[in-house]
Amino acid sequence: MSMKIGVVGMGYVGLTLTAALARKGVVVHGADANPAVVESLSSGRLHVYEPGVAEVFEECVGTTVFIDTELPSIWLDAAIICVSTPIDETTLRPDLRSLAAAAEHVAERCHPETLVVVRSTVPIGATRSVVLPALLARWGRARLAMAPERTIQGQALRELVDLPQVVGGLDEESLHLATEVFGGLAERVSPVSSLEAAEMVKLANNCHTDVIYSYGNEMALIAERHGLDPLEVIQAANAGYPRPDLIKPGYVGGGCLSKDPYIMLASTSGHTPYLIGAARRLNEHLPVHVAERMVELIRTEFGTAEKVRLSVLGWAYKGWPPTDDMRGTPIAPMMPIFRAAGLSVRGHDPLVSPQVIREYGGHPVSLDKAFSESDALLVINDHPDYRAIEVGHLLEGAELRIVFDSWRILDEAAITGRGVRYAGIGYQPSGVPVR
Repeated sequence: MSMKIGVVGMGYVGLTLTAALARKGVVVHGADANPAVVESLSSGRLHVYEPGVAEVFEECVGTTVFIDTELPSIWLDAAIICVSTPIDETTLRPDLRSLAAAAEHVAERCHPETLVVVRSTVPIGATRSVVLPALLARWGRARLAMAPERTIQGQALRELVDLPQVVGGLDEESLHLATEVFGGLAERVSPVSSLEAAEMVKLANNCHTDVIYSYGNEMALIAERHGLDPLEVIQAANAGYPRPDLIKPGYVGGGCLSKDPYIMLASTSGHTPYLIGAARRLNEHLPVHVAERMVELIRTEFGTAEKVRLSVLGWAYKGWPPTDDMRGTPIAPMMPIFRAAGLSVRGHDPLVSPQVIREYGGHPVSLDKAFSESDALLVINDHPDYRAIEVGHLLEGAELRIVFDSWRILDEAAITGRGVRYAGIGYQPSGVPVR
């Protein structure tokens, strides 16, 4: 692809898109308002983890990839906006100030012939109501498209090529140009009829994921009340049954699933959705519920939680595909409950740095010490390193008395065979219902 493309915002979305475009031969000019990010990336040092991206930057920075605080004053075929659209913690409404600032920056640095593409996740209508006015005010006309990012962390470079790229345009010309840009990147482009349709596609995908995960969590909470094993129920329900499979219970976090339902809720124009908000509330409740269950198990076992040593394995929001992303991590709502109970919390994660574990209130430990120097253990994510644990070996000489295995990836028989109590999300092997 013989193009020069600007990418505004060097967070996860912009960074992976830059690497994918560079691998296709595009000259990419990345811009980020944070000087520290610019300095780091210009030296080939990445501030987020994503397999394959570091190698692209090491090879291409200074030749086909250029990073600065502003887009260059040169001809760019396209400028792609990839800035963050966070949710305000108080109002739960999307904060679109970075989107508006990025639109103003593109309008200032580019020209009417530049195709402007919004890649950020935005409320339905925001591309037209926030980005378009900034372009028209300076240029009088615009080529504008919306092409949502839909990759999964840990597989972004592959999915940017393999997944269909959804594209909506302001007009036929904009749609045609955007199809050319993303057709040079991906194997398939799926055009839709409008900017708004493209915006809704991303929200529809992620809200649907949040809803189906919430159902697995709902089943786990109900099973817990009856002293049943939710995995047994779910596996039996799925076995040979031709209707959609039930999802096993688990935490639902990350930069997208923890905010996109709120962006969808901000797009409903007077209609109150029945499922989306309820599913998000349930998924946000699950880490709190598990933390409370953990404290309850510890108090039952030790008579108190004060100064009991709890090791937490997995601080990133998910373990597979592996990531160091802390956005929407279950440990965030758990830690206030652990602190209030007086627990001494240790932490381990294969990718999250000791500094970040400390910032969240934990004391970093090795995997061996997480077992040998703790009274209780909580597995939060299913990183491959945890799936490979030979738990019998690590329990030798350990003082552990409780293991809460959220993803049910450890050898339950090996744990209980050593007299250690075992539990999971919605699961108590004793079969005693929770009241």
